[in-house]
Amino acid sequence: MNTMPKTIIVLPTYNEAENLPLIMAELLNLPVPDLSLLVVDDNSPDGTGRIADEWAARMPGRIRVMHRQEKNGLGPAYIAGFKRALAQGAEYILQMDADFSHQPHYIPGMIGTLEDRSADMVLGSRFVRGGSVDPRWGAYRKALSWWANRLYVPTLLRVPVYDATGGFRLWRRETLIGLDLDRIYANGYVFQVEMAYVTVRLGYKVVETPIHFPDRQRGESKMDSRIALEAALRTWEIRRRHRGLKPSMRRSVPYPLETPESLPAS
Repeated sequence: MNTMPKTIIVLPTYNEAENLPLIMAELLNLPVPDLSLLVVDDNSPDGTGRIADEWAARMPGRIRVMHRQEKNGLGPAYIAGFKRALAQGAEYILQMDADFSHQPHYIPGMIGTLEDRSADMVLGSRFVRGGSVDPRWGAYRKALSWWANRLYVPTLLRVPVYDATGGFRLWRRETLIGLDLDRIYANGYVFQVEMAYVTVRLGYKVVETPIHFPDRQRGESKMDSRIALEAALRTWEIRRRHRGLKPSMRRSVPYPLETPESLPAS
């Protein structure tokens, strides 16, 4: 009898006390069997980590929490979360923001796309046909984001990905293992670009599926023009570092599974 793969959603958080209970409630109500959440909190001063712990205590096995001692970037938070999800035996690993800019109702469809189209990674995309962004975005922000994702990154890196900065992604276990997460160095939002580039260079199949991307309703955005400019400049460094990759250079050694003795306290 076929069973659904074990799916873990990795949620990196920093000052998401307003959003986290709401997003966890929606995610846990999705019609996805064997689904659990892994919150990776960077010592949020607003108590996000404490809220995550309270939920984990009420729902053991469905919610786990990783506490990092300081805020040192999106990339390291995701890498730590991915490794923990792999250690917990996840077959599908989904990454998303906790602020509802990535809407939970897309997730069952993304899982279906991963299975039906033999994808190695499914990317919820703002910039493929049918995708869209919040209509309240100004003309400059829309133009900058479209230019970066539809023109700059695909041309510079020669990848057929049109939302390389997007962070709503569903991975197969084998894909994350093959990437070798220890070769990923980028921090901030350029981390998403590096992950996409390495995925394509190693010969994995990326399928983009359209999503609508609304602005957050609660809390403060962590994105600004300085971060966008830094990401654009660091894309050159990513090309230099990884342009020699090829499918034969995939990691073949699996990450170890957790044993009862190795499980953390939270």
